[in-house]
Amino acid sequence: MALIVQKYGGTSVGTTERIEQIADKVIATKNNNNQVVVVVSAMSGETNRLLGLANAIDTRPEARELDVLLSTGEQVTIALLAMALIKRGCQARSFTGGQVHIRTDSSYNKARILDIDKTRVHEALNKGEVVVVAGFQGQDGNGSITTLGRGGSDTTAVAMAAALGADECQIYTDVDGVYTTDPRVVPEARRLERITFEEMLEMASLGSKVLQIRAVEFAGKYNVPLRVLSTFEDGPGTLITYEEENMEQALISGIAFNRDEAKLTVLGVPDQPGVAHRILGPVSEGNIEVDMIIQNVGADGTTDFTFTVHRNDFQKTLDILHNVSRELGAREVNGDNKIVKISLVGVGMRSHAGIASKMFEALAKEGINIRMISTSEIKVSVVVDEKYLELGVRALHSAFGLEEQVIQ
Repeated sequence: MALIVQKYGGTSVGTTERIEQIADKVIATKNNNNQVVVVVSAMSGETNRLLGLANAIDTRPEARELDVLLSTGEQVTIALLAMALIKRGCQARSFTGGQVHIRTDSSYNKARILDIDKTRVHEALNKGEVVVVAGFQGQDGNGSITTLGRGGSDTTAVAMAAALGADECQIYTDVDGVYTTDPRVVPEARRLERITFEEMLEMASLGSKVLQIRAVEFAGKYNVPLRVLSTFEDGPGTLITYEEENMEQALISGIAFNRDEAKLTVLGVPDQPGVAHRILGPVSEGNIEVDMIIQNVGADGTTDFTFTVHRNDFQKTLDILHNVSRELGAREVNGDNKIVKISLVGVGMRSHAGIASKMFEALAKEGINIRMISTSEIKVSVVVDEKYLELGVRALHSAFGLEEQVIQ
């Protein structure tokens, strides 16, 4: 008998009718000789509604109490799904994160899972019950309710699967798998049968919104086979697993892109040891994450220092850099928040040369100027003007034949 962990997101449980449909899917899985643990999110829009209530009281609510409030969304869903299962003659039991002892640290609103006590879940499964667990939440060492941050239900599901030694963790969502790129940008985008943890981690970090990054990290660390499936249509989905030696790997598995980029440059900085820290130290202290970095040394003994941040942090970073530039005696600070990042991802890059060159050629043919470049073992990223995003993604998808490859 296999143990399957299934996770259903907010859209999947958005109405009572959809919860009833999920109950049928869960029972079908159980009747196929499986033990089933179901992790659910709050109903679509519920978390935002609760945030609205909190903000009506205080625009900066106390973090612990906000977690107490937000955790109620999932509690509603687990009770409704358990009711739907029981109504159909299926034994079921719902649990909050605290009740199954999902222990976290005390970083309210973005807690990390430390440990899970499997005892209560195994007891229920051994009685033949379907276990329904609230995603997105846990409990710290003081007994306080914590939440795991946006998309935290994915992490809950993977953590439960790892703790229980599940045979597979199935993430049900509103898409039927992981695609070579966003089908809304490239209609010819193709669903991947399989992708490695490493590739999926890159895709998630580079802008693909299918899975939460922490969930992919967790799955890779504990070797939990992940499968992305559609709630609304049947199909095999996409399996996320380790690279196998006998697996024929595509050169490029997918193209990720991120619209939320902004670029900043400090021009004419004295070329001295420690200058990078003097620029980025204050940015880091402002709790701003830096992505791509380029430093160019000029002939006059000065350097130009360029880096990217999230677009929401653009103005805050610009203000910090104006202060830093005065202290350093830099010539100028400028910025651009109308840029995007496009990335090729594929473990096949390890054994093939010329990927970057082919990428640059494809973009050049479309008259797209590259503003920044970043590479790693399995990805090549470029920054281009925002207006070229869709053209660039389509050109690369065609240049690398992603609509034609078949990855088994």
